[in-house]
Amino acid sequence: MKALIISIAALTAMSATAKTWTLDECIDFAIENNIRVKNTRIQQLQGEQEVVEAKDRFLPQLSGYGSQSFNFGRGLTADNTYANRNTSSFSVGANLSLPIFQGLSAIRTLDYSKANLKALLEQTESAKDDVALNVIAQYLQALYASEILQVARINLGISQREFERRQELFNAGKVAELDVYEARAQMSRDELSVVNAANDSITARLDLSQLLNLPSAEDFQIEPIADELLPLSSPDEVFASAMEINHGILAQKRSIEAAEKNISVAKSGYIPTLSFNAGLGTNYYKTSGFPNEGFGPQMRHNFSKTIGFSLSVPLFDGFGTRNRIRRAKLQTETARLQLDDSRLQLYKNIQTAYTQALGAAKKQESAQTAVESSRAAFEAMQLKYENGRANGTELEKAQSDYTSALAESVQAKYENTLRRRILEFYRTGRN
Repeated sequence: MKALIISIAALTAMSATAKTWTLDECIDFAIENNIRVKNTRIQQLQGEQEVVEAKDRFLPQLSGYGSQSFNFGRGLTADNTYANRNTSSFSVGANLSLPIFQGLSAIRTLDYSKANLKALLEQTESAKDDVALNVIAQYLQALYASEILQVARINLGISQREFERRQELFNAGKVAELDVYEARAQMSRDELSVVNAANDSITARLDLSQLLNLPSAEDFQIEPIADELLPLSSPDEVFASAMEINHGILAQKRSIEAAEKNISVAKSGYIPTLSFNAGLGTNYYKTSGFPNEGFGPQMRHNFSKTIGFSLSVPLFDGFGTRNRIRRAKLQTETARLQLDDSRLQLYKNIQTAYTQALGAAKKQESAQTAVESSRAAFEAMQLKYENGRANGTELEKAQSDYTSALAESVQAKYENTLRRRILEFYRTGRN
């Protein structure tokens, strides 16, 4: 058991020379490497591409064409009779189509794409916020586990000194051998507590390193944070601020705006469209057995130009436009319900964090009082034991009460710190 504790202590000493991470460094690294954040960034790029495509709908379309065909066998002649003859034809040209009025579809699609991009931008920031909150919670959990390990080591130090003292008293014939055995048993239990606490500390740091997607958790150490507590704002104040800056809420609001614009896009199916068309072309034709003008002269003589306008008036499209409008309205209603749900969940989270912060503050105050009183009681019990007015069981209980109070004080401190940081993050959007 002692060898294992020595190994853990040596590992801690070796890692002390490694880089230590601050909370801000952990958050920044986690955001940069989080898969969900990367995925939202890809969706954001797709939204940007959709805006580009919507703008491109205002541009004309220009295309060129060319064809070559051969006909063999009997065919209809100019005299309206059939004869065996071979023909070939070649044509080349270009067509231009310029949208003049697209039934407001292009404009509305561009507005929708821009609104959707705003929602995607907020979703990316919301994903970053979720990662930051998770890192804060796990970071404090790792610090808590580390401090509990220190409490276990303090307890073990007390047990070791008590065992050595009883051993000396036994050697001097002042206590029974049973007292030595009891002290040794207590020391062994405390050694096991140190091992368990060390494992919990290592596991907490491992969980944090995995949250950061580090390639390796070897020598991963974190810095403690300041003991100064953040101010505790009321739930209503935090909620009012969060409704203005929380990226998750803003993403839902932008999604509603985009959904409403999508209704306008669907309604564009009822509006006529007008486009301008122009074309250039020429062709070459040859019939075997008959005199034919040369390729160059034909290409010049057969050159033609065309311009025109094309009007399309929707009369009946099988209720396609109506169905698209209905579907867009349902999507808008779904977005509104999601916003309402997000508001309720956010307020619930804020109220819960506030209540837990109040409880942790009271618990921390009581625990600190318990630490002081239990330490005084333990020291008094040590004197009574040395004077033969208390037995080993009473001394062990006093020691256990003292270390339990220390552990509860540490737990309350980190619970209070965590909840206040969560509330401050909701209120200001900062760590």
